[in-house]
Amino acid sequence: MASEHIENKLALLPNEPGSYQMKDKNGKIIYVGKAKNLRNRVRSYFKLEHTGKTAELVKNIADFDFIVTNSDKEAFLLEITLIQKWQPYYNIRLKRGTGYPYIKISNEQNPQLILVSEVKKDDAFYFGPYPNVYAAQETLHFLQKVYPLRRCNGYQGRPCLYYHMGQCLGACFREVPQSEYEAEIKKIKSFLNGNTSAIKQKLTAKMETAAANLAFEQAADIRDQIQFIDATVEKQKIISQDATPRDIFNYYVKDGWLSIQIFFIRQARLMKREKRFFTLVDDPTEELVSFILQFYNRKNTKLPNEILVPATIDHNLLEQILQVHVKTPQRGAKRELLDLAEKNAQIALDEKLRLMLLSDQKTTGAMQELSKALDIPLGHRIEAFDHSHTQGVDIVSAMVVFDDGLPEKKLYRKYKLKTINHADEAAATREVIRRRYTRLLKEKAQLPDLILVDGGEIQLDAAKDVLENELRLNIPVAAMVKNEHHKTADLIKATGDEHLNLNPKSQSFMLLQRIQDEVHRFAITFHRQLHGKNTLASRLDSIQGVGPKTRQKLLRQFGSLKKINQATIEEIEALGISNKTANLVKVSIAAALRANELKK
Repeated sequence: MASEHIENKLALLPNEPGSYQMKDKNGKIIYVGKAKNLRNRVRSYFKLEHTGKTAELVKNIADFDFIVTNSDKEAFLLEITLIQKWQPYYNIRLKRGTGYPYIKISNEQNPQLILVSEVKKDDAFYFGPYPNVYAAQETLHFLQKVYPLRRCNGYQGRPCLYYHMGQCLGACFREVPQSEYEAEIKKIKSFLNGNTSAIKQKLTAKMETAAANLAFEQAADIRDQIQFIDATVEKQKIISQDATPRDIFNYYVKDGWLSIQIFFIRQARLMKREKRFFTLVDDPTEELVSFILQFYNRKNTKLPNEILVPATIDHNLLEQILQVHVKTPQRGAKRELLDLAEKNAQIALDEKLRLMLLSDQKTTGAMQELSKALDIPLGHRIEAFDHSHTQGVDIVSAMVVFDDGLPEKKLYRKYKLKTINHADEAAATREVIRRRYTRLLKEKAQLPDLILVDGGEIQLDAAKDVLENELRLNIPVAAMVKNEHHKTADLIKATGDEHLNLNPKSQSFMLLQRIQDEVHRFAITFHRQLHGKNTLASRLDSIQGVGPKTRQKLLRQFGSLKKINQATIEEIEALGISNKTANLVKVSIAAALRANELKK
């Protein structure tokens, strides 16, 4: 079953051709595909039953992205480029090559024109890939007839058959001047770059002559040849007509938001796409100029040879600062790429705005349901608390903050509990509630609209006691209860300790679930960090010659047994520790790690 986030994005997919990129929970691209219709193709992954590797892929998809193209063929070519760039795990078929041919002009003394399945890192010239394999083969044969290079195996002391047919320059029996090869290669490059009109005119004239002479079979062959040329060397918008490194910037504005798309064209391919969103506070063209300057001011950002921008952008300013050609193409493939960037910016912003609207509607609905169930005024801020320990050792508390249903991680807080040294949920709750809200009152900071504790009546009563009887605060409190599977099960109301029995499919229940999972994660993470440091500290205390100051230096610099074990004696001595003590530390830590491994 798809997550709520994916379901929302599926509903917003366009009925356009393009390439889609599936991502795992870490944001890594694990599969790249193409589609004639992005909406239908991407939805099929989550709406149909799958088996084998497809089922495994779908199980690991946490998010997806897409790039809209102008045709299915462009989507195919972009798919190949992205697969070669990202090497996604599940693209087994295309990962080590496109599966479709390239036409190659070899780089050797007597070059030849050949069909290959992949691009190698050499000085040869490659054209393609070509989706229509048969058309590519026929076009290659046509080129070999019209623009001869070498078709034989090399010098053999006599002319080969191809030389007699006019399809080889004669490397088989003579030393061919490089100027002859260069002249033919120049014509081949021009042809494969799309300059085919002259050749097609000649072929069309031959076809018409053959038809007039009733040589219909010959006319049909010539007609097919023209179609093969069109299928093979048709101009592509995703593959530009030259190999100039260029970046393309375009934007779209709507409802106070600015959407920016950047296309990175390298080696005549769209190698990468980035998208950014900003709330608009100035003129959009000024914002885009500022963004471009900041974009290239980043560390290790290499400038291209050319930047394409909309006509409204200040070209002179960008050129003076960046020292790069800045242009606005008026027609042709570059113009179409610029327009495609704008189209993708519009689609991306429309998707973001609709997702924001859905999120706002669901969050508002969840807060309204909670306020109604708890019989409290509708609020915006929720603060939730949880405790963590290991058999009563290293007891900690943690607090998370949700504003309008979204986590505000900058406001999260961790607490090392001071007043207890054993597992006492009530005492832990009292201490952390007292510390948190005494501080807020002292600083006259914003108080929450609702406080949630992760536990049952014991924690709920402890929180109420401190808030009402000590701090004289009238803040609603409720307790989040888990079932035997440690999953969110219910909510306990502060007044009368009433169980609310929320609908598990309701928006309010889902919000509670997110909050409870987040505060538990935050508390557990903090406890593990503290417990690990305390375990390391106690281990260091047992080493002769390691006192409080030395222990503190080691903890601050390395933080774990493993990192101390990996450090050199010189790195430990650099902290002002003697050679004798450094060696003792290394030996003791190595022994401790070996003992831990044996226990496992």
